[in-house]
Amino acid sequence: MASDLHDSSEWQKEPAPQWPEPEFRGHRIPGYRYHSHEFFHKEWENMWTKVWLLLGRATDMPEPGDYQMEEIGPDSIVMVRQQDGSIKSYYNVCQHRGARLVFNEEGTTEALTCPYHGWRWELDGSLTHVLDPEDFPEGDPCDNLKLEEVACEVFAGFIWVNMDPDPEPLKDYLGPIWDEWSAYEIDDWKRYVAMTAHSPVNWKVILDNFNESYHLPTVHPQTSSRIEENYKWTQFDMAPEGHARMWMRGGAPSRALIGTDEPLMNESLEDQLKRWELDPDDFEGREYETREEIQQQMRKLGPERGYNHFGNLRDHQLTDTYHYFIFPNFAVSVWADGFHFLRARPHPTDPTKSVFDNWWYAPVPKDNCEKVRTINGPMDADADCEHDEFNYGEKSLGLLIDQDMGVTTGQQLGFRSRGYKGVYLAKQEHRIRRYHELIDDYIEGRRPLKDQANKIAAE
Repeated sequence: MASDLHDSSEWQKEPAPQWPEPEFRGHRIPGYRYHSHEFFHKEWENMWTKVWLLLGRATDMPEPGDYQMEEIGPDSIVMVRQQDGSIKSYYNVCQHRGARLVFNEEGTTEALTCPYHGWRWELDGSLTHVLDPEDFPEGDPCDNLKLEEVACEVFAGFIWVNMDPDPEPLKDYLGPIWDEWSAYEIDDWKRYVAMTAHSPVNWKVILDNFNESYHLPTVHPQTSSRIEENYKWTQFDMAPEGHARMWMRGGAPSRALIGTDEPLMNESLEDQLKRWELDPDDFEGREYETREEIQQQMRKLGPERGYNHFGNLRDHQLTDTYHYFIFPNFAVSVWADGFHFLRARPHPTDPTKSVFDNWWYAPVPKDNCEKVRTINGPMDADADCEHDEFNYGEKSLGLLIDQDMGVTTGQQLGFRSRGYKGVYLAKQEHRIRRYHELIDDYIEGRRPLKDQANKIAAE
């Protein structure tokens, strides 16, 4: 999105447009949903295989033959850059005897060669070599077989796949998120942190947590002086497509500090002011003016530091936190200079376990002129990122995520209790209710976008 699409800067001062409020059916979210093998199977067959899933990173595989492999539940997907520059995705399985083709997370290859019997699958999925082709009663396999392709599209630099043979377009699936994310020009942002933890909780426990902010004052008390976490000052939105958004103000002291003995000018805000060449001492007695001043400085200094996308953003997007939930398993906090990637994937066989990704992407400043802000603190702009994979508890995932996971592990245990009768939710937690109702829609054969399209066509 080019910054000159707008005739005036007035649009930049507009508030975030609200999304329509959906209807709720009052789901009680019983505990079996988090440990039942039967429910786990229903989710996989009727929901996971019908939705768009964010998997790979297109910018990390620039040349023909570059590939990435990701596992999702019991399946594995390999994404391959084609000779014409496009990307194709395949089930990571040989059509001969079911062997996995790729075991590395990423790499470069001329072809996908099965390690079992040497069958050679070209980048386009065609089969060009088998041993003893004349010995097959059904005919030469090269004339009859191709790799099983999975629908894929690229958006925001990521590869999205859908196992449904007839999926709706990704743009339709993402709804309002498509335009909002396009403004940030995330396509070229670089990954600086990548931690993956094998976790002792159902994948939904993790996403439930990221679908509400009710837990912030108790689980993350240290954030109370940095962001407007109170639900009264937060905008919550839910899209018809099933996604959700939370907008929290930043760049100024939290109103939660009013009437307390806590200093309004905290260390985090001071660091933000200094980064944009503002002196915290200049704001003594007028601390609540920092937000607008930071926004003005970001507009002034951003382009010379290489952040050209600032021109695409509204003023509040420069300082505030936008937290998105993408159905079914992806949450992300988006800032003008950061993308906190939070994804949970189901365990292949055990509904009480999951794979949790805690990653960070950021735009690269011009000529590496400054440190990049990350969840692990400031990093050099040209720093390399290694993927760190471990079992939960072996290493820290960072303070905030450690706090989240600490309570969700206990919640997973509680879901097995005969004393748990279902949720009793505050309104600010309604995104969780909507989330589970949509899971049930898929399990019962209802598809929000396709059902809506069919209804319009019938009328």
